[in-house]
Amino acid sequence: MVSTALSNRFYMGRIKKRGYLWVTLGFFVISISAHWTFAWFAYIDEQNAHNQPVQAGDYFNKTFRDTMENWQSEFLQLIWQVAGLSFLLYAGSPQSKEEQDRTEEKIDFIIKKLEPENAKRLLEEWDRKYPKK
Repeated sequence: MVSTALSNRFYMGRIKKRGYLWVTLGFFVISISAHWTFAWFAYIDEQNAHNQPVQAGDYFNKTFRDTMENWQSEFLQLIWQVAGLSFLLYAGSPQSKEEQDRTEEKIDFIIKKLEPENAKRLLEEWDRKYPKK
């Protein structure tokens, strides 16, 4: 019973931790499904208007081409802007590192002013507890 509760809590924690990913993935699946479904109906109407046979291979090629054109012009730009920037900040690019160092130095200064007699001990303790990467 305890094991089940712990494993449920573990999985719920992982789901909540990556909630944005799951919501985005859900939106992606819904939108790509709707795109391909409506493309099928448009393809059938177009083929009927030109008295042409409906062929799944032709539909797949046209819809895949349209999807890739859309992704190339919109999705890849957005992915680079959002994911690329997030990765660079997370990985510790020089720009993000400078800001962290500056903030840490300011906090150290404040601690030294507020607790002059304990500052050195506190800062050393925190450096051991939270080592710099």
